[in-house]
This record gives sequence, C-alpha cells and structure tokens, in this order.
Amino acid sequence: MLAAAVAVLLASAAVGCGDAGELQGAGATPTAISPDRLWPDLTPASRPAFDIGEVDTEVVKGITVPDGDIRKVDPVAVVRKEIAEHPGDYGQGSYDETARRMADCGKSGAQGSRCPVLKAYYRDLTGDGHPDLTLGFRQLPGNLTAVRVYTVRKNRLVKIMAYEDAVSGVELAGRSVIIRAPSEVAGYEYRLQWTWDQQQQAMLLTHDEMRRTGGRKRSPRPSASGASPAAPAGRPAPSSASASSASASASPSSRVSSSASGR
Repeated sequence: MLAAAVAVLLASAAVGCGDAGELQGAGATPTAISPDRLWPDLTPASRPAFDIGEVDTEVVKGITVPDGDIRKVDPVAVVRKEIAEHPGDYGQGSYDETARRMADCGKSGAQGSRCPVLKAYYRDLTGDGHPDLTLGFRQLPGNLTAVRVYTVRKNRLVKIMAYEDAVSGVELAGRSVIIRAPSEVAGYEYRLQWTWDQQQQAMLLTHDEMRRTGGRKRSPRPSASGASPAAPAGRPAPSSASASSASASASPSSRVSSSASGR
C-alpha cells in the first residue's frame, strides 16, 4: 500500500510539471472576414487631391555646417533664417510674437526664458552614422509648435521634415519622429509618425492615427489665439510661405498638410 501511494504521488507531480509549460486555450477565435471592395466600377484616381509636398526637401541657404558637424550649427540662427525668409508668416497679425521674442534668445534669466526656440536634440535619424538635428519652436501667439528635422549634405544644412501642430508630446524612436496632439474626441489623441525613407531621402508620414488615452474629460483642440489667423478646419491648407505648413484638423484622415518640404 505504501509503494502504491508513493507511485500515485510521483505520477501527480509529473503531471503538474508537464502542465506548467503546455499551451493554454485563449477562448474562441473571431471568425475571419475577408475585405469587401466597394464601388469596383469607380475609376481609380491617378493623382492626389492635395499637394502636401511630402517628399520635398530644402537646403537652408546662408547656414553652413562647419566640418559637417551639425552640432556646430546654432539652432536660434536656423529659426531666425526661417522667419526672415517667410515674413508673411511672422508679420503683423500672424506669428509676430515669435518674431519679437527671438530678440530674447541668448539672454539670461526670465528674459531669456521668453525665447521661443526649444532645446535642440541630436540623433541619427537618417542612418548615415551622423547625428541629425530635431528642432522645435513656438509659433506665438497661440498653442502651435513647429517641429523641424535637419540633416547635413556636403556641409549644407538640409530640412527633411517640417510640421506644426498643437503638440502634446514629441518622441524620437529609431528612424522616426512621433508627434502626439490632443483630439476633440474625449479620451483620444492623435499620433503622427514621420519616418526616414532612404529612397526619397526625406521623412515621410508613415502613420496617422487616433489612439485612446483612457481619459474621459473633453479636451478641445487648441488653436492659434484670436490675434493669429484662424486655424483651418478639415484638411489644413498650406501656409502662405509654402505648400507644406500645417495645423490640426478634426479627423485623423484629414490632418496632414505639411511634411518634408518645410515651409
């Protein structure tokens, strides 16, 4: 009887050990549904409805890159150059406060904190083994933040991505710049991902989605203040300085109007 009891205990232990590594059922699997093609007789479009300049790049004239080292480029000088080249965007009634506050850049104390240029970040986004420059500056008055990415080609500074939005967060991940922006839908936010494309030699918009954040409080989408031009609704229109400046819109499918071309 003792031998039989020991045998039963050993068998139970063996079964328990075997169960630890076995697959477990996860419940019923939803039935796969094949996609349905709608309006098969509709003539496919051959060209886009909006020119967003998503593969355009721009050499920043007047800014040199000593020894090809982008860290030696003054970010404030880069923003000043953009403002000077697009006076219509930074003149009276537009982002004129940004232009005025540029005079505070480089100063110490409270006055220096008024500078609209944000901290610059350096990371290899193009995969060439050299750091690239991710630059941000406030477009004032209002709540818009301009995000720019620059690389170096033959000691020349080249803008490879530009976007403006009511930004709630910016991240660098791998070869991508991820921009999070508030949504008019409570508990959701927009998430846009710009990724370096070797073939196009530009940052392309690879993901544009609305994601749940978990909150329930309604968060109206910020826009420029009354002193600025009204923020566009629906698909943002290009700015007066170029065909690629943008702000936010009400749906993730119609948000983007700026990309690699900058302003």
